[in-house]
Amino acid sequence: MFDIVFFGEVGGALLLVQLLYWIVIYARPLRKAAKAAKTTRQPEKTMPCPPVSIVVYAKNESENLLKHLPSLLTQDYPAYEVIVVNDGSTDESESVLKQLKREYNHLYYTFIPEEAKYVSRKKLALTVGIKAAKHDILLFTEADCRPISDQWVASIAQAYTSDTEIVLGFCAYRHVKGFLHQLIAYDNLINGLQYLSSALVRRPFTGSGRNLSYRKELFFRKKGFYKSLALHAGDDDLFVNESATKKNTRTVYFPESITETLPVKRFRTWREMKVSRAATQRRYKGGRLILFRLEELTYFLLLGLVIAAARVGWLSGDWIPVAVAGSLFLVRFIVKAIILHKSAKRLQQKPVTSLLFLMEFIRPLFNIYVGIYRAFRGKNDYTARLKSRIR
Repeated sequence: MFDIVFFGEVGGALLLVQLLYWIVIYARPLRKAAKAAKTTRQPEKTMPCPPVSIVVYAKNESENLLKHLPSLLTQDYPAYEVIVVNDGSTDESESVLKQLKREYNHLYYTFIPEEAKYVSRKKLALTVGIKAAKHDILLFTEADCRPISDQWVASIAQAYTSDTEIVLGFCAYRHVKGFLHQLIAYDNLINGLQYLSSALVRRPFTGSGRNLSYRKELFFRKKGFYKSLALHAGDDDLFVNESATKKNTRTVYFPESITETLPVKRFRTWREMKVSRAATQRRYKGGRLILFRLEELTYFLLLGLVIAAARVGWLSGDWIPVAVAGSLFLVRFIVKAIILHKSAKRLQQKPVTSLLFLMEFIRPLFNIYVGIYRAFRGKNDYTARLKSRIR
C-alpha cells in the first residue's frame, strides 16, 4: 500500500510539472499560431512595407547559392535588397553571384579576403554586410536555407512596430529519412519552441541566424559583436541574448514566415554545431535555459520512478505500482506527442513522433556528451572548423 501511495504521489507531482511545461510553455507558439490563423493567413497587402536588407553569409556555397538565392530574389515585396558576403570561397561562388547579378538588379555581393585571420570570419563578414545595407531593417538567413513562401520578407517586415527592434523566426529542418536526421529535426524543433515560447511571454533569450531580423541602428548601438569577439560563434544567439528585451522583441509563426534548411550530411558536422552553441550558451544571461534544463531533469526523474516501480514489482510480485507509474508516464508521453506533432506541422516541419521515445531520451544525454567532448578537446579551436555551418 505504501508503494502505491508513494509512486502515485511522487509520480503525480512530476507529471504535473511535465504537463505545465508542455501545455503552458512548449505549446504556446502552437496556441498563438492557431489563434492568429483564424484572423488572417497571409501578410496584409495594405500594411506599410518598410524597406528591408537581406544579408546572407556564404563560404564555398556555390551550389546552394544557385539553388536558393532565386527564392530570396523573387520575394513578393516592393522594396528590398539581397546582400551576399562571400567569405573567401574557393569554389564557383563568385561566378554564380555574377550570373545572378545580371538577372537581378537588387542583388549585391562583397567578399572577405582569405588573409583575414585572428577574428571570427563570420562576424566580420556579417559586419561588412550590415555596413553595406541601405535599409534599417536587416533580415538574416544562410546559403543553405530557403524561404518556404514568397511572402517571407513581407511577414517579417510587417511584424515591426515603432518599438520593435528584433523579430525571431523559425527555420524548419528539411525531412530526410534516417535516425540521425530525425534526431536533428527533433532537436531543431525543441530549440525553436523554447526560444519562440520564451519570446511570447516577453522573456526572449536566443534566436537562429537562419531566420532572424533586427534593426541596423540596434546593431551599431550595441557595438555589433563587440561583447562576443572572443568566440567564433554567437553572431545570432548571443547577439539576441544581449540585445533582446521584453519590449523590443516579437516573433512570427505564420507558415509564410518560415525558412527551411538543408539536412546535415555528417554526424561530425552536427556535433561541431552543437559544440559551438554550447560555448555560447555559457554566456547567456537570465535563467530561461536553466528553466528548460529543469524540464529535462523532471522527465528523467519520472522515467527513473517507472524503473524503480518495475524493480519493486519484480521483487515483490506486486505490479500495481508499475501500473500507476507507467500510466502517469504514458499520459505525459501522449500529451507531449500531440503537442509536438501539431507544433511541427504548424511550423512546416515533418513530425518525428514515431521515434519520440528514443529522441527525448537521447537528446539530453547527447547534450551532456557535447559538454564533455568540448571540455576534453579544448576550447580555443572548435568553432573554426565549421565556418559556413556555424549558426
